[in-house]
Amino acid sequence: MDDMIVKSKQDVEHSRDLQRTFEILRIYNMKLNIKKCVFGVRLGKFLGFMISNLGIEANPDNVKAVLDMKPPQNIKEVQQLAGCVAALGRFMSKSADKCQPFFCVLWRRAKFVWDKEADDAFQVLKA
Repeated sequence: MDDMIVKSKQDVEHSRDLQRTFEILRIYNMKLNIKKCVFGVRLGKFLGFMISNLGIEANPDNVKAVLDMKPPQNIKEVQQLAGCVAALGRFMSKSADKCQPFFCVLWRRAKFVWDKEADDAFQVLKA
């Protein structure tokens, strides 16, 4: 196991929840690297997302990466765009529909064609 987060609904429950987590880790003889442990954080990046008391939010770095992108010039750049969209997809309504023109470009692998439909979808995504 690489990453773990313990979140509690109430501050007063958090110590109890941590204690229970440590007990479970002991049962399975799992160790923590104290250099990588952080406690009492109310906001932070975790697995590429922003975690706060409001829940899971989009990572502003990922959003900025999409906003700063230029239209793709080759298949590799379309793949990078698709990866960014996948990371942000849960925060966009109908992301698969909005990005379908990108996937059509990927499906035509034999020949790279960034057409008007793909460019329009790209501009809508950035907006």
